[in-house]
Amino acid sequence: MIRKILVPVRGDGKGDNVLAHAAALAHRYKAHILVTHCRPRPQDMMPYGVPIPDFLRRQIEKQTGQVADIEEQALRDELSTLAKRLKLEFSETPTADTATVSFVEEPGRQVDIIKRHGRLADMIAVAQPDLDRNLGTNTLKAALFHSGRPVLMCPKRDAPITKLGENVAVAWNGSAEAARAVAQSMDVIRSAKTVCVLTNGSDAGRGTTIDDVVEYLALHGVKSDVKKFDAKKKVARAILDISAEIGADMIVMGAYGDSHERETMFGGNTQVCVDSSTLPILFSH
Repeated sequence: MIRKILVPVRGDGKGDNVLAHAAALAHRYKAHILVTHCRPRPQDMMPYGVPIPDFLRRQIEKQTGQVADIEEQALRDELSTLAKRLKLEFSETPTADTATVSFVEEPGRQVDIIKRHGRLADMIAVAQPDLDRNLGTNTLKAALFHSGRPVLMCPKRDAPITKLGENVAVAWNGSAEAARAVAQSMDVIRSAKTVCVLTNGSDAGRGTTIDDVVEYLALHGVKSDVKKFDAKKKVARAILDISAEIGADMIVMGAYGDSHERETMFGGNTQVCVDSSTLPILFSH
């Protein structure tokens, strides 16, 4: 059962959308949302390799602290407003009775905070990376590669999301990443109203058939439909298009069977979905 969802924020204007996605699941599972923010350290603000006079160093440290205090208070105020709007109860001691939220700020780097809190979360929710502004890629990578947990990528929406995980599409290719995605997302899959497994014809992994997947899901009490397609080299685009056609509100899929660098350079299936999806995707690596 999903009991804890981590939402790392960075003051880039995307936190409200990600929190709305997390809240939709928190209400569904009566889960707790932990919102984390990294507080910049004075040493990270110092010019690298440049000697700095003591008076200037002290001034930078003082200003860094002042700016961090202002940013933290602004985030706390914004979260308080959003929590009321999303009907989340502020609580440092979450219970299993209602959807709750709490906030923690720690000094350091975003990747370290995601490692620390993400490894004991049931899910990490992050914003879809913004290619135009080159924002969010490192957060997604840190969550995927350093936590060992499923990561919900939340695309921007015109209207706040209120329901999530009712109609799930599972992208299956027989890989270890796809198998891990199914296993780590079983709570979501099991509680969905409809589940559809998408497969690219015979591309289901050596010794694994789509019937095996359907049988495995049935053992977990999940009745699933199957949608086969033949997309050759445009598998990712087919997954996104078919998921939209069948009315899925979430896609479950493995991430980066090849390295992130290779997929980024050559446009692998995961990277195309990261760049182009208009649906939330629950990734596992």
